[in-house]
Amino acid sequence: MPDTSTPAIHLGPEYDPALARGIEGGGGRLVPLDDAEAVVWSGGPDAFPDRLPDTVRWVQLPSAGIERWMAAGIVDHDRVWTSAAGAYAPSVAEHAVTLLLAGVRGLGEQVRATSWRKAEFDARVGTLRGATVAIIGAGGIGRAMIPLLGAFGADVLAVTRSGTSVPGAVETVAASRTGEIWSRADHFVIAAPATAETAHLVDAEVMARMKPTAWIVNIARGSLIDTDALVRALGDGTIGGAALDVTDPEPLPAGHPLWTLPNAIVTPHLANPSTGLRTLLADHVRANVERFAAGEPLLAVIGLERGY
Repeated sequence: MPDTSTPAIHLGPEYDPALARGIEGGGGRLVPLDDAEAVVWSGGPDAFPDRLPDTVRWVQLPSAGIERWMAAGIVDHDRVWTSAAGAYAPSVAEHAVTLLLAGVRGLGEQVRATSWRKAEFDARVGTLRGATVAIIGAGGIGRAMIPLLGAFGADVLAVTRSGTSVPGAVETVAASRTGEIWSRADHFVIAAPATAETAHLVDAEVMARMKPTAWIVNIARGSLIDTDALVRALGDGTIGGAALDVTDPEPLPAGHPLWTLPNAIVTPHLANPSTGLRTLLADHVRANVERFAAGEPLLAVIGLERGY
């Protein structure tokens, strides 16, 4: 007789040892799709089954951003869907702070230099000590950044959907009040989900309200920043600089101005390096399997109305 004491979970589209350990470590057992109560998926939407058995009550997706899944019409109201939001927070937070510090200290231009230009660079080296950093979309990544920024002496102004107080932030404001923060903070980290409402959240008008020394770090999605407006703002000194792990378009084509602007730093979407993805996702899966088995609320539940 089949074991019904632990949740039956299908791992697809293929077996992955790290995720299998996460499922079993959380109290689940691996089963074929037809026998499953839940699905942990490690692939993309193109390979996802056309139809899930009616017995499937929960699906765990492998990514924090779910735009492709929403566009494909896969996420539905028939069961609970969870993303990997928060699973990769420590890695992305570390990268975001690295980018911000590199920008503020002027490292991008310095490491590209081919001659000793101390007098020129000296005046452009800043500090995070005493600065206010606004995190737009202070979810798991933003919360992981707060103690890192605090170690450098920076204060955090958090922006969240609800405006509920974020531990460690000196102030939290609701997303509906985002317009208030552009002139208040010294630097900005964009960590909000990509939705229709957040497309070009940072445009020419917004950048015109920032301090001329402000750096923008984007570790969310390229669509949150108007790229053409950003290039103009960097070129004319409207803002101090931009450090981007995501771009629009992506990949950023060869010859694009962002590759050569002295106050731009671009990394090729590697805040989540592939070498550590499965381990971090496995930890997230284990926690959610434990919750599923206990009948507790799952982590990172997707809201169709929100789009993330």
